[in-house]
Amino acid sequence: MRMLFAASLLSLLLAAPLSARAAIHLAQGTMSGEVTASSVLLQTRLTASDRLDASGDLPGAPGVACFEWSTSGEFADAQRTPWSRATAESDFIVRAALRDLRPGTTYYYRAIYGGDAEHAEPGPVCEFRTLPVSDSHAAVSFVMGSCMNYTSFMLGKKSRASGPITATEEDRQLGYPAFAAIDALAPHFFIGTGDIVYYDHLNPAPAQTLEELRKCWHEQFRFPRMIDLFRHTPAYWSKDDHDFRFNDSDLVGDKLPLPETGIDLFREQMPILAAGDRSTPTYRTHRINRDLQLWFTEGRDYRSPNRMPDGPEKSLWGSEQREWLKRTLKESDATWKILITPTPMVGPDDAYKKDNHTNLEGFRHEAEQFFAWLKENEVNNLLTFCGDRHWQYHSIHPSGVEEFSCGALNDENSRRGVAPGSKRGTDPDALIDQPYTYDQPTGGFLQVTSEPQGSAEGANKSRLVIEFRDDTGRVLHRVVKHPSQN
Repeated sequence: MRMLFAASLLSLLLAAPLSARAAIHLAQGTMSGEVTASSVLLQTRLTASDRLDASGDLPGAPGVACFEWSTSGEFADAQRTPWSRATAESDFIVRAALRDLRPGTTYYYRAIYGGDAEHAEPGPVCEFRTLPVSDSHAAVSFVMGSCMNYTSFMLGKKSRASGPITATEEDRQLGYPAFAAIDALAPHFFIGTGDIVYYDHLNPAPAQTLEELRKCWHEQFRFPRMIDLFRHTPAYWSKDDHDFRFNDSDLVGDKLPLPETGIDLFREQMPILAAGDRSTPTYRTHRINRDLQLWFTEGRDYRSPNRMPDGPEKSLWGSEQREWLKRTLKESDATWKILITPTPMVGPDDAYKKDNHTNLEGFRHEAEQFFAWLKENEVNNLLTFCGDRHWQYHSIHPSGVEEFSCGALNDENSRRGVAPGSKRGTDPDALIDQPYTYDQPTGGFLQVTSEPQGSAEGANKSRLVIEFRDDTGRVLHRVVKHPSQN
């Protein structure tokens, strides 16, 4: 009987078209990005296997895919995007934009995929919720994380980190524990603020070729804990040095990967722009609700050379982005204005660096001028939230600007910070006030909640709750901010 069944199955397989015989998987899951009150980007990648191959990669699979979506979990009255072809040129990634959505609404979606449209099948059911209308005072909660070092997590290797090596064998199968903790909090969205992968921390050598660079994304986003989180939690992404080129990289030199490769590959891998868009700037702003607006700055694409002497001509943002930032900040009437910056603006940071706005020989002039501009133009209730630094802190610049660092997401990539007054730091005179930094390094993230207070019709009635959490979700420190009056 078993032999007869096997023979029948074989004959059916041989009779089917070749495209239908080859198994196609979604081993990196399906995700949504850049959600607004009326639009979203959906993305998946067709893979030839459901797990890493012998080389540690996830080869892609040619085929087709579209996305089906509905306000019903049973997909009643579902709509579909046009079919897209998954090809090697785009790393077998398929991305589609949904528009004209309803604000504050939960949508269900899934990829329909296969070797061809005739033999396509539905993938797992996913969901996202659109942002509320811009004048809504609805409570909103989001989580922000950074510095996901795959090599240190998988191999227990550390560079300058001083955090504990805690990943278990189960963790190395399921992925970073922080993502399970984030999932349990059910945030409205996630912000990944740079160093999503580390091109230059591979074992045994840094990634340089396109194949090697793409592999970093494949191995990172195949973890079940990440797939589970991002199938129902939309995200906004930014890049920093390690997912651009290498540590503290700028646009100078011919060391691989080249700047244009890093810029193009981030656009290819992450759902921040429409597929194939190589011209729209990745700096942008999103009005989350009446109380909250976010700005995402781009820190690599337009910067002056790191080694250029600091002064009025040196810029980390570039003049066009800097003027856009000022203009949109002045136009905003949001109670809370949060600047999401991949690198710190307040710090303190290590004195030897020349890479960011805090560094003594870096881009400090631009930061100081920006802080002065905020005060002169009475742009109140602006906070900076940064990644890049591998320790959590809350710091206050002498101008009054407050900064919150989310630290490194995994324990193995965390370290002790640089204190105000340290002679090895960027604030040797202790001008910065630092209400919080952790005593012992740990992986973790920030959770931020905007909550309406008092009259729903009143302006400036919301409070902001900022919680520093470790990678198990335990609250280490809590800050409650009430808005100052304009």
